[in-house]
Amino acid sequence: MDESQLRDKLTGIFVTQKLAVLATDKDAQPYNCLVAIAGTADLKHLIFCTSRSTRKYEELTGNPRVSILIDNRSNTESDFDNALAVTATGRATEARGAERDQLAGIYLEKHANLVDFVNSRDSALIRVDVTEYVISGFTDVWKLQPE
Repeated sequence: MDESQLRDKLTGIFVTQKLAVLATDKDAQPYNCLVAIAGTADLKHLIFCTSRSTRKYEELTGNPRVSILIDNRSNTESDFDNALAVTATGRATEARGAERDQLAGIYLEKHANLVDFVNSRDSALIRVDVTEYVISGFTDVWKLQPE
């Protein structure tokens, strides 16, 4: 796949898939959890929301380096030919002020059912600045860096 095709595939996955696996680290021990995810149109940022009282938030503030895995599998035999898994690596930061408002709008377009959670005083909207995407099919792997 060329870069344009990879960008189209990524955009399609981010539009259709609502959940992803966030990988964090604490004391050299990796942890994974599910997050509701959205992405910016330029593919430079991924967005999720979490409560500040969670272990996830504590891990993010201790070490902002994260990876996020999102895929489009359907758990059918066609996955062997069509499914893609995307690993995004980057740094997570809590969005604040006007940036938070802008990113919350993007996030809530996809996850309107989470409006109360996003607007809760205890919730942190997290922006991941993506440094690289690794896109893998069943047999092929491609890399893409957002511009």
